[in-house]
Amino acid sequence: MNIYQLLRLNRVVKNHRIKFLALYLLHKFNRRYLAVNFDPVLACNLRCKMCYFTDSDYVKTLKGQFKEDDLELIAERIFKRALKLQIGCGTEPTLYKGLAKIVALGKRYKVPYISITTNANLLDEEKIETLLKAGLDEFTISLHGVHKKSYEAFMKKASYEKFHKVFKSFEKLKLKYNFKVRINYTFNKDNFHELSEFFNHFSGASFDVLQIRPIQKIGNTEYNDFDLETIRSDYGRIIKDIKSACQEHKVTLLASDKIPIVGGLNSSSFIFDYTFCYISPNKFWKPNFKWREQTFDEFSKEIAWSKVLRNNMFKSKSELKNINNRLNYEIEFY
Repeated sequence: MNIYQLLRLNRVVKNHRIKFLALYLLHKFNRRYLAVNFDPVLACNLRCKMCYFTDSDYVKTLKGQFKEDDLELIAERIFKRALKLQIGCGTEPTLYKGLAKIVALGKRYKVPYISITTNANLLDEEKIETLLKAGLDEFTISLHGVHKKSYEAFMKKASYEKFHKVFKSFEKLKLKYNFKVRINYTFNKDNFHELSEFFNHFSGASFDVLQIRPIQKIGNTEYNDFDLETIRSDYGRIIKDIKSACQEHKVTLLASDKIPIVGGLNSSSFIFDYTFCYISPNKFWKPNFKWREQTFDEFSKEIAWSKVLRNNMFKSKSELKNINNRLNYEIEFY
């Protein structure tokens, strides 16, 4: 399954009523429509300056991990409704010893697309291959700097050399396995301009997708300069050059043509809350879901979930919650 074609379809279809009709029918007929985001352990090995792991008070609340015995039940409860399983949604999944087992369970339940989001600093060729053999479809790699100096400054405790060694392993293993590598580059006014040199430092043969996304406020982070106005005039020119480079290397680009305006309308995100399913040791989809005792279908009936989806077909856009910082990018295939 090409998950990026589905994301693009969501961008193309502007009518939210059609989207909610589709979700309603998928739910009623027991089909897949959820994006399951799974944090098996609430910890991270790095302290990236733009991440809430630099907020000491918040980090105190991030405790716990699932026992491996829990994984079978979690998979039974939700994986059959998952269109995509993303392991790692704000923490570092490679710290979890049972990571390959989660991937294998996703494969057993025939989840069409399985990915992990990681800073890659704990990966090596052997671990990458273990995950690929378990059935992983994609590695999504977080990156906050093209150059060594900015990379290690923004991603504290990370190693630029280890990071590039992982990408050499990706390039080698791509000759043997069919999988994708996606780079998520979070930019601010201090690391944006070096994007113009991106392909001087990263081989287009080592990755398949490049997402360029603006910094977001996600807590009391160490780096807290969210003003992007000083780079707005340069943004279009640099993105245009990146598009040309991506085309040359046949890399899919996920980027907005302009820096998104905070608070702006984003019609692609209306269904986000209705497809997003977050699982961690502290949360499981919706409040009051007793996942150890009841099934997804039982709880869905309890909260009249199908009625919620159906009723949203008849609501105006102003009545629906809009998440303006989600899915606000164009998708360019090359």
